[in-house]
Amino acid sequence: MADAGAQWGVALASLATVLVALALVHRPLGDYMAYTYQSRKDWRVERGIYRLIGVDPSSEQTWTAYARSLLAFSLVSVLAVYLLQRTQELLPYSLGLPAVPELLSFNTAVSFTTNTNWQSYSPEPTLGYVVQLAGLVTQNFVSAAVGMAVAVALVRGFAYRCAGTIGNFWVDLTRGTLGILMPLSILGALALLAGGVIQNFAGFQETTTLAGLTQHLPGGPVASQESIRLIGTNGGGFFNANSAHPFENPTGWTNMLQVVLLLLIPSAMPRMFGTMVGDRRQGFAILGVMTTLYLAAWGAATALELGGAGTASQLAGAAMEGKEARFGIPASALFAVSTTGTSTGAVNSMHDSYTSLGGMVPMVTMMLGEVSPGGVGAGLYGILVMAIIAVFVAGLLVGRTPEYLGKKITAREMKLAALYILATPALLLGGVALSLGLPGVRDDVIGTSIWNPGNHGVSELVYAFASAANNNGSAFAGLTANTDWLNSALGVAMLLGRFVPIVLALALAGSLARQDVVPATAGTLPTHRPQFVGLLVGIIILVTALTYFPVLALGPLAEGLSL
Repeated sequence: MADAGAQWGVALASLATVLVALALVHRPLGDYMAYTYQSRKDWRVERGIYRLIGVDPSSEQTWTAYARSLLAFSLVSVLAVYLLQRTQELLPYSLGLPAVPELLSFNTAVSFTTNTNWQSYSPEPTLGYVVQLAGLVTQNFVSAAVGMAVAVALVRGFAYRCAGTIGNFWVDLTRGTLGILMPLSILGALALLAGGVIQNFAGFQETTTLAGLTQHLPGGPVASQESIRLIGTNGGGFFNANSAHPFENPTGWTNMLQVVLLLLIPSAMPRMFGTMVGDRRQGFAILGVMTTLYLAAWGAATALELGGAGTASQLAGAAMEGKEARFGIPASALFAVSTTGTSTGAVNSMHDSYTSLGGMVPMVTMMLGEVSPGGVGAGLYGILVMAIIAVFVAGLLVGRTPEYLGKKITAREMKLAALYILATPALLLGGVALSLGLPGVRDDVIGTSIWNPGNHGVSELVYAFASAANNNGSAFAGLTANTDWLNSALGVAMLLGRFVPIVLALALAGSLARQDVVPATAGTLPTHRPQFVGLLVGIIILVTALTYFPVLALGPLAEGLSL
């Protein structure tokens, strides 16, 4: 392997390339998304969809009606994906594969509907093309559009004055899908095709190796799924190896492109936010917080993996276990913090094989609430909730009623924000506790699911529930998750981890939209300055540390300090 200096040079060059690419599209994409959601004009195809489903696009909804529409749509989505899997053997292009078992079908349906894309199965021998395209790819679009719709609804809560509504869910869903996700995914698919990602309906092809042995190579419509799973921060791979598979991610530059695609919309949403509230400085402040957390995670992961703690890594010259030689450590660490800092969950290396402390970094980026920069929509509404908490803390320090963007943060808003930040930790810690505490379940988890005993086994379980509760989808692959308990428990964690925060964010949007704007005074906290950026970063880190330090001490910290 190259020396550390050369490796850091590659790492910095890769990071700079990604940041420059994102900077070039930040303004036009952010402004376009704001225009898409604010436009009063409907496309012809939009009008056809609205007539088909019986929706008046000019009629806005209260937050409760918006939430009911969202939950009803998501329930239908879960049932549709579940039924497709259960009837797979009757469908065309099933590749001769049987129906997916009940609990695995439940887990997968919930996973893709919640934008998690957790996969307790190996895709190649489990799912045919119809289930992949009609079920999973469809959810890659609409689940991402749901998250974007919630973010836009919360932004309207800040932008509206004395309003009882926060927009129309069906309009936001349609525009997010047709106006933003579909055009971007087509462009992304064409770029991936040019880079060598496959796209066919060839099924399994028999070939002869150089050694004269027979091998069956899988085909499939990969590029089209690859594009939207990254742009929509979904993450579920067409192949079991995900973005480490050469048919999904063949070269170094396609790897760089995939990192850009998964960060594309989340990094542009702060610009959309600033445009919609009429103060783009606020968007830059939010972007500054996201970027600070992202760079900190990237630096930590790269340093810890290049340091290669452990006897085996030091003897080998680098911590290359679980990493593709064509990518190396710098590109693997960059992908890891990008996929867990968003809600993507795609992987080009095996996080379970990272050094103990290096593997803790992607775990912590999920525990931050995935706000660096977060999933499509979810990252923005998550960080805005944390901004509300930050201005509340600042108000306590100076003895003033806290305000954010001219809206007073009263007891109601703080209760909703507090419940929001408690929901995910309760699911994560509760899931781990039940898995290791219930007598019958504990024996099954330790005896069947956890292949690595001791502290690393705890890390695998914590990572799984962190991934599920935060709707990420990546995993420490040493954990066998296709069991009755984990399919059920992780499925429930994904459901509640998605929809409890969404309902709370919508309730917050409705509460804010009803308020009038309070004029700024000399005592108003400026939320567009570096001081607020630093405060918000500190609040996010403090809340995460206080919540998760004990469980981290039982897993990756204990393992890392024992080396």
